[in-house]
Amino acid sequence: MITEPSGQVLLFKFTHSSGALAGQSYWATPGGGVEQGESYKQAAVRELQEETGIVCNEVGQCVAQRNFEMMLPNGEMVEAQEKFYVVRVRHREINTDRWSGEEKRVISEHHWWSIEELRTTDEIVYPENIAEILESI
Repeated sequence: MITEPSGQVLLFKFTHSSGALAGQSYWATPGGGVEQGESYKQAAVRELQEETGIVCNEVGQCVAQRNFEMMLPNGEMVEAQEKFYVVRVRHREINTDRWSGEEKRVISEHHWWSIEELRTTDEIVYPENIAEILESI
C-alpha cells in the first residue's frame, strides 16, 4: 500500500475486456506474484519499482494478509495469498514505463484515494477492508 503525506493511498483500476474476466472492473493496490526464490518482502520491493517506478530498499512489517480463491484471466482457479506492506512516499508521481503488456491492457487508470472516499465508494475495491487497514497504521 503506497501512501502519500496526506494519507491517501494509490490504487490501480483493473478493467478486463477479454478472457474469463471480461466485463469485470475493480480497484486494487499495486502488487503481483512472488518469483522463485523470492520472499514476499522482496517481491513487494520489485513490484513497487516495476509498477510505479518507486525505488525503495525494503518495506516494513506486513500490515494485513488474506487468502482466497481467484480466477486468472485464462479461467484457471488458483489459491492466492496476499500480504500487504506500507510504503510512504513524498510525492504522487508514478512511472509506468516498466509495465508488462498485460498490465498495459488491464490497468486503465490510477487514483490516490482518501479513507473517506474508500468508505463511501460504490466501486469494487480490494482488499475490501482497506479503509480499516489504513486507519490502523
